[in-house]
Amino acid sequence: MRIRATVAALSGTLALSALALPAAHAADAPKASEATTFAAKAPADTVEGDTKITKITVNGGKDIVVGTSAKKSVKISVTATDPSGIEDAVAFLWHGTDFDAENGIDGSMVPDQETGDCKVVDATTSTCSVTVVADPKENIYGNVLAGKWKVWTIAQGKDGDHVQKDAFPTSVSVKRAAKLTTNASPEPIKKGKTLTVTGALTRANWDTLKYAGYTQQSVQLQYKKKGASSYTTLKTVKSDTKGNLKTTVKASADGYFRYVFAGTSTTPSVTSTADFVDVQ
Repeated sequence: MRIRATVAALSGTLALSALALPAAHAADAPKASEATTFAAKAPADTVEGDTKITKITVNGGKDIVVGTSAKKSVKISVTATDPSGIEDAVAFLWHGTDFDAENGIDGSMVPDQETGDCKVVDATTSTCSVTVVADPKENIYGNVLAGKWKVWTIAQGKDGDHVQKDAFPTSVSVKRAAKLTTNASPEPIKKGKTLTVTGALTRANWDTLKYAGYTQQSVQLQYKKKGASSYTTLKTVKSDTKGNLKTTVKASADGYFRYVFAGTSTTPSVTSTADFVDVQ
């Protein structure tokens, strides 16, 4: 079948190039010899017949957040339609500037399977799913890969018609996992005295496979009085050159303090565990 042959060829090529970069070269972008020339391996977007891809959902519509060691399984669902019904549909993720250009791709996540797990919606429409894996020790090889990833997809009707999209309009953000801490001291403290609230904002460094300080980032200090139902933002604190946070407030009543980071295009939002302070 055409769809299986196409996906097998592309998946194999991607796996041998973008996915196989050794850890020793994690901080470097792929060299010309390591990149894939796709123009000679697959045509640009093609449509043969009346097969249509109507929707693609990646990771349930959520960002793909990757740390420094754990693998992240990501489900890609492709909904397609054809008057004859859908035979199959598959997809994978890629990062770069141009699918068809030499050296235009510097990262990819491809499924092991050559066919999708398809569920019939009705006589003309099916939703087919595949699973790809984001692995910081393999295909998420460096910080350069944080940000938007594109979706390559192909769907085939039961009559042989098919449609292929090198970059479907749907995209997904792959982000560096973050951690945030809060510590208020001294504890207990007398009402009206100065309370020092410290913390640290760190995020995954895919170049080193360690967490490091996320510097010069705005983080909110929030407070919730004991018995209250919601937090109030007291002030905004900026992380220092090592990702550390520090500020002071006046102790007023028993309550909880926490730091909250809103996130960026490469790093998700994160909220620290709250620290309770006994005010006497």
